[in-house]
Amino acid sequence: MDGNKRGVAQFGSAPASGAGGRRFESGRPDFIVGIIGASKATPRDRENAYLIGKAVAKMGLAIICGGLGGVMEAASKGAWEEGGLVIGVLPSYNKGDANPYVTIPIATGLGHARNTIIAATADVLIAVGGEYGTLSEIAFALKMGKPVISVFSWDIVGVQRAKSVEEAIALLREVCGC
Repeated sequence: MDGNKRGVAQFGSAPASGAGGRRFESGRPDFIVGIIGASKATPRDRENAYLIGKAVAKMGLAIICGGLGGVMEAASKGAWEEGGLVIGVLPSYNKGDANPYVTIPIATGLGHARNTIIAATADVLIAVGGEYGTLSEIAFALKMGKPVISVFSWDIVGVQRAKSVEEAIALLREVCGC
């Protein structure tokens, strides 16, 4: 990984084919999964996020998240370990605030308002646990007509509830046609 001082996966390192490895001819992923949840997450939520991140990357899909700790870091680590593309939309102006598994850090300086960017960019969101920031991302996604899957997260009309990581991934496969 020459020139990559952070030691994270390089763009394009995710599998380009497979069950869900759909890509534009440019190599850019055409389906992005938002994985959202609290920065101070429970051990259960961190483990679920990690497993979801791994599964999403194995499907050849990119993830987008808030780029910080907790659920975001766990999902990023899972995806990174599988060679997946991880986009981190940061609340600060400092790209260095990203967790070490973010492939592409986007420094916004927008604070919680960055949640609109995550919801707008993702084709589907998977909420893992979470607090009010997660709730705002869910609300934005639903307002934009995007599917949202919940794993032990908010119980809101329009959100598809999954009782396990496996069920969440099955729902994701239905949504993305993978």
